[in-house]
Amino acid sequence: MKLFLKLDTNALAKKILDEKLSDFNIKFEVINASEVLFLENIPTETYHQITAVLEEYGFEIIENQKNILVQKIKDAIIEMVFSEEAPNVKSSVFLAEKLDHSYGYLSNIFSEVTYTSIENFIILQKIELTKHLIINENLSLTEIAFKLNYSSVAHLSTQFKNTTGITPSAFQRIIAKRREIATKNIN
Repeated sequence: MKLFLKLDTNALAKKILDEKLSDFNIKFEVINASEVLFLENIPTETYHQITAVLEEYGFEIIENQKNILVQKIKDAIIEMVFSEEAPNVKSSVFLAEKLDHSYGYLSNIFSEVTYTSIENFIILQKIELTKHLIINENLSLTEIAFKLNYSSVAHLSTQFKNTTGITPSAFQRIIAKRREIATKNIN
């Protein structure tokens, strides 16, 4: 028997942070899946213990200011792309307003640290959301293109193929075939 799961990584990260940090009996606030505010000073030894525990779960403590800003950019992009209501502004305006820096500055820092552009990261997130919607929602490609603010299904298809190597229609067929095989295996 197979069990098909849908994972909310943000909720999982927040739960892990909350549970693991509570073990240290310190006051803290989980702001989001990649940011924790400590409400008291933490001894160096405790800090190292926290770091070790969180690393076991795939968390990495970011101490470089540029890396912190890049993580905030990534978080803002994920929020923008995955939100139910897409912002009615360009991504550059959204990021500049949200992070209180000029888009040029954000773009330069992002490229310097990640060796890719903000635009490429946005495209990757949109393609991940497209795959999620194809797998988990009963939406047509037209509906998905509209939901993700693509100018057309052709534009979405081109970016999907450039990123994954296959068209979204081919991806839909693969998912349908896998579901068919899984259903046969259950019966």
